[in-house]
Amino acid sequence: MLEIKASETVKEGSIFGQITQMDHEQLVICHDEATGLKALIGIHNTTLGPALGGTRMWPYATEEEAITDVLRLSRGMTFKNALAGLNLGGGKAVIIGNPKLKNEAFLRRFGRFVQSLGGRYVTAEDVNMKTSDMEYIAMETRHVTGLPEIKGGGGDPSPVTAYGTYMGIKAAAHKAFGKDSLEGKKICVQGVGQVGTYLIQHLIKEGAQVMITDIFEDKLKAVAKETGATVVDPDVIYDMDMDIYAPCALGATINDSTIDRLKCAVIAGGANNQLKDEAKHGKILLEKGIIYAPDFLINAGGVINVGAEYLGDYNRETVYKQTEKIYDTCLSILDKSQNENIPAQQAAIEAAKERIAAIGRVKLSF
Repeated sequence: MLEIKASETVKEGSIFGQITQMDHEQLVICHDEATGLKALIGIHNTTLGPALGGTRMWPYATEEEAITDVLRLSRGMTFKNALAGLNLGGGKAVIIGNPKLKNEAFLRRFGRFVQSLGGRYVTAEDVNMKTSDMEYIAMETRHVTGLPEIKGGGGDPSPVTAYGTYMGIKAAAHKAFGKDSLEGKKICVQGVGQVGTYLIQHLIKEGAQVMITDIFEDKLKAVAKETGATVVDPDVIYDMDMDIYAPCALGATINDSTIDRLKCAVIAGGANNQLKDEAKHGKILLEKGIIYAPDFLINAGGVINVGAEYLGDYNRETVYKQTEKIYDTCLSILDKSQNENIPAQQAAIEAAKERIAAIGRVKLSF
């Protein structure tokens, strides 16, 4: 296991340059030849507590792509946990490769790497990882959460993530349209994975006109049949006449090639890192008058769920009540954005950093 810590002398574009620019504490590189495991663990900030964030598995085209992803994701977890009021820092892990590589030995070896960090990082499920995978990881480390209910865990966090995202969409709608009702609103949901599917159910129940798209046609057809949502081709999703765009797949869908095509008043969804360039694209959305609900703010339901489990105070009803607070927090951030004429992403990051700094001062006083 190699451990890279931030340095003051860095080269722009290098690994040290990236972790310094984003203010990371650690980037851990994990490799095991016997199982074929290649993984990265990013620990961004542990001021509030252990760095909690899920593990995703993805066949990244390059190692550089995986590094960028883990650094952006772990940074986002710091802000997500802070805004959710959790006493947890931000971290994330990515495993490089086809999810078909997963087996007991593979996952347990990853668990050993997590254990070697001594509790600085706590893992959970993310893209292409399941609660059953967490069971194998838990055989080698106690620093894991998101376990099945039959194992004493909180179970699949996806429904809670979707509920929080739904609360954020309603808050953003209130800001854009003057009321939070979604009845009759045209909403395009990009991605029908677990979070996207649960979100679609909430939207349909409220009477929204839901359009859906995904690169996996079998999932798309199944969700459309189940919910009655209208299927849209992935290539034309950005050109649709819609009130709300809800990205719920992978990140960076708000970029130079899509941002001018979007015909919506609100962008609010469950995907992480929706803005390819935070400063540039956040500013463009502000100038265009599009209400943007920061992803790490409104998709925090899942981490609220697994955080409660890890901290030993799990109660499903309490988790949902805490997740409902995303609505008020989102309104507060959008008000800050409007009043200070700054992008919502910037407003949310500033609020998160303020909490981290305040708690950091409290800890230093002892």
